[in-house]
Amino acid sequence: MQLEPDEVKAIATRLKRANGHLASVIRMLEEGAECEDALTQLAAVNKAIARGGYALVATGLQKCLAEEGPDSVDAKKLEKLFLAMA
Repeated sequence: MQLEPDEVKAIATRLKRANGHLASVIRMLEEGAECEDALTQLAAVNKAIARGGYALVATGLQKCLAEEGPDSVDAKKLEKLFLAMA
């Protein structure tokens, strides 16, 4: 399934923000920051990326339900997508 640009705008914005945050973590490491500080920030980046992934799955699911009805949802495929995010 392909989502419309307006459907993914918030997700793309979230992932771009996470990308910028990751660049900051890399910079921290290169500048000799404390490991604990870098790991804390890296955990935040990881969480932001995961939230972006879940938002993408949820948006796709909503589109399937709205356009094609509940029978259009492949439960096994959906489970696989969620497990890939875990």
